[in-house]
Amino acid sequence: MRFLVDECTGPAVADWLRSQGHEVFSVYDEARGLDDESIIRKAYMENWILITNDKDFGEKIYREGWPHRGVILLRLENERAAVRIETLRRLLETFADQLPDRFVVATETKVRFARR
Repeated sequence: MRFLVDECTGPAVADWLRSQGHEVFSVYDEARGLDDESIIRKAYMENWILITNDKDFGEKIYREGWPHRGVILLRLENERAAVRIETLRRLLETFADQLPDRFVVATETKVRFARR
C-alpha cells in the first residue's frame, strides 16, 4: 500500500511501514513544514493514504470538502511511537482492504469508519 505519513505522526511510523513492505512518503523526512492543504492535495493527486494524528484533516474533508484517497486519523491517549505502530499494525491486519478512499479513526481499542 502507499502511505503518506504526516509530520506529526513521525518518522518511526514511516520506518515501520517501510519495513513491512509499504511505499511511504514521510513529511517529517522529505518535506518538513509542509502545510495541511499541500499535504492533503499531494496525498490525493499522488494516490497516497494519509496517516495523521491531526484532527484538522477531518475538518478539511468534512467541512471544506477536500477529496482524498483515504485518511487514517490516529486518536490515541498514549502518543508514543510504539503505540502508534501497534495501532496501525492491528488496523492493517484486520482492515487493510477497506482503507482506500475511506476516512478511518483509530484509537488504542476501536476502529471507526466515518460516514460521508
